[in-house]
Amino acid sequence: MLALGTGLRRGDIESLKISDIDHERNCITTTSKKTRKSMGSRPVPTPVMIELRKYVNGLNSEREKRFNDNFSHKRWRKICDDAGLTDLKFYDLRKTFGSMLAQRGVSTAVTQRLPEHSSSTLTNKIYTNVDPVFRQSVDRLPIKRWL
Repeated sequence: MLALGTGLRRGDIESLKISDIDHERNCITTTSKKTRKSMGSRPVPTPVMIELRKYVNGLNSEREKRFNDNFSHKRWRKICDDAGLTDLKFYDLRKTFGSMLAQRGVSTAVTQRLPEHSSSTLTNKIYTNVDPVFRQSVDRLPIKRWL
């Protein structure tokens, strides 16, 4: 849920600390392990924050790291196999995040900033392969009348 709701990379999720979360403002502070850039206040959808709060409340109060083990490829494969999702890669959650933003008309600038891409070209090429203007245009076709 955290990957789908924020577009974070697996390594960035693994490195989150309890002190990185702000439950009152529904945001987290992140530093990308890949780019070393910090996003001081990353918004998180309310339903994801509710689940994070439940998870954190169940942790040992002396623990600082949110997740106590790495999210290995083997562990991910087991989760996917159990859910019947044989071809899903963890990175697909990040791509889905960016694509869903674009399909809902979120600007390229925002869609680029949230996953911390270095250029809008990268964002448009890989993550937002369905331009919202194209989607809206196709949806305006009178298909029902033609059927």
